[in-house]
Amino acid sequence: MAERVLVIGGGGREHALAWKLAQSPQVKHVFVAPGNAGTADHGKISNSAVLVSNHTIVTQFCKDHNIGLVLVGQEALLAAGIVDDLRAAGVRCFGPSAKAAQLASNTSFAKAFLDRHGIPTARWKAFTNPQEACSTDFPARVVRAWGPTARKGVTIAASKEEACRAVQEIMQDRMFGEMVVIEELLQGEELSCSCFTDGVTVASTPPAQPHKRLLDGDQGPTTAGMGAYCPVPQVRPCSSS
Repeated sequence: MAERVLVIGGGGREHALAWKLAQSPQVKHVFVAPGNAGTADHGKISNSAVLVSNHTIVTQFCKDHNIGLVLVGQEALLAAGIVDDLRAAGVRCFGPSAKAAQLASNTSFAKAFLDRHGIPTARWKAFTNPQEACSTDFPARVVRAWGPTARKGVTIAASKEEACRAVQEIMQDRMFGEMVVIEELLQGEELSCSCFTDGVTVASTPPAQPHKRLLDGDQGPTTAGMGAYCPVPQVRPCSSS
């Protein structure tokens, strides 16, 4: 039986998910909440005005519309535990729990996790005091905000002065949060390797190269993502033995 699916979010990620889901014969209809102009009344896809910040309302929407599966793309909602609440109410939901979502939503938690498990990562320090944050001695710095919006609060600073300006914007103006993580800048190619897991089995996807700077020539502020391509020529396919 074809399922009705709810995709939660309104960006390009959710647009792509809805577009691909709609191609499946196992999917009857895809609701996107809140969605965007590209997901509004497009074949099997339509937007929903359901209040996604209220997990009780989302749960009731799923029951009223016979939703067979929910996919959550919006990181702030994952960090807020929407997957935990929907599953507890008996709604099938694809996405990490609030505890697991900390790896993406809490920069200092993620960096400490990497250190604790011996996973290589750039040198880093977390700060709640702007003056102390400006005193880091890394030759080049990445300034990251804390929280679900942290990807939009990333500054690659070529100088100490530029790093201090980013710290002031984040911490004094409370643009993205009240904590910053200062990392040593690692030079080279950046690749993203995503995996699916049920907590026991891990299935990886091919590596992709995202492009996050706003302007051509790798210039401008860092965004959540301006595009990506896959496969990437820098990574050779694994040969079977």
